[in-house]
Amino acid sequence: MLGFIIRRLLFLPFLWFAITFLTFLLLEPLGPYQRVALFINVNPEQAFGGKLTKEQLQRLIEKYGLDQPAISQYVRWIKQVFQGNFGWSKVAQKPVFEAIRERLPATFELGLYAVLPVVLIAIWLGVLSAVHHNKPLDHSLRFFSITGYSLPTFVFGIFVLMFFYGILGWFPPGRLSFWAERIVYDSAQFTRYTGLNTIDAILNNRWDIFVDALRHLVLPVLTLSYLSWAGLQRVTRSSMLETLRQDYITTARAKGLTERIVILKHGLRNALIPVTTIAVPTVIGLMLSGVVITETVFNYKGLGLLSVDATLQFDVPMVLGFTLIGTSLIVLTNLLVDILYVFIDPRVRYD
Repeated sequence: MLGFIIRRLLFLPFLWFAITFLTFLLLEPLGPYQRVALFINVNPEQAFGGKLTKEQLQRLIEKYGLDQPAISQYVRWIKQVFQGNFGWSKVAQKPVFEAIRERLPATFELGLYAVLPVVLIAIWLGVLSAVHHNKPLDHSLRFFSITGYSLPTFVFGIFVLMFFYGILGWFPPGRLSFWAERIVYDSAQFTRYTGLNTIDAILNNRWDIFVDALRHLVLPVLTLSYLSWAGLQRVTRSSMLETLRQDYITTARAKGLTERIVILKHGLRNALIPVTTIAVPTVIGLMLSGVVITETVFNYKGLGLLSVDATLQFDVPMVLGFTLIGTSLIVLTNLLVDILYVFIDPRVRYD
């Protein structure tokens, strides 16, 4: 097992280089001003104390080799990335790495609270649907999953925002209320340990801020998790139905085992293998794309909202930085899926 993990980890850099190089090639048609922002961590205009002239722009082009072949530019850029320099973001008005570091905790907190409902609720509902195959409960759950799988993220997000905030006034958008923001970002009253508002509130013993942060998380988490668990529920149901038709399930029932043991021990464990294969990368992909729209709808200031602003303003370094994070997350998720196989199915061996 350890040997397999090491081999996969050694392969990851090659895959990462291939993806980043293909992404970098897409930047070739861009003008020199957009590309020069990839190589420096200060505002290109402020680098010369004011608005760039053609001569100053030409000096930057020559300095960073933007008139050289693409492979030379890529090597120079990848060296900058390994040094933590992702370029300058004109949207955030700061280096890309610094902007990502500030916004990443918000997106991580949103994803953290959304993953548990996705995994636990989706698998549970999928099993219920399969066990009650073609019964009223099954039809209701199928309608529930198909509706969620078909709804665009922004439609569902706007709907719940209008109902729960616009009509009921329960769960506001944003990350914190104004009074809580003044406390959280005041270093004299509040210490930022992790950047996750709920965790930091607990560590600072500020339960009022903890409750406020949870109120702001409810609707984004509901939107992100519902649209993701709908697809996972369908996959779980199909896999569970196929598993329940196998001969070893009939044998287990013939031995007199209770239905609970047959479903959970013999059925669910075998059904989780294809669910893990298909659903985990799919859910991660849906959450990566969904977080962009979800954060925009709810004005939740994380990486997703920042990437939207960067795209609208053609902030190439920021968009590329977000792409690199998403790529790395998906690659590592595929490795995690392979490792989970061993724990789900003891018959799987990699060594």
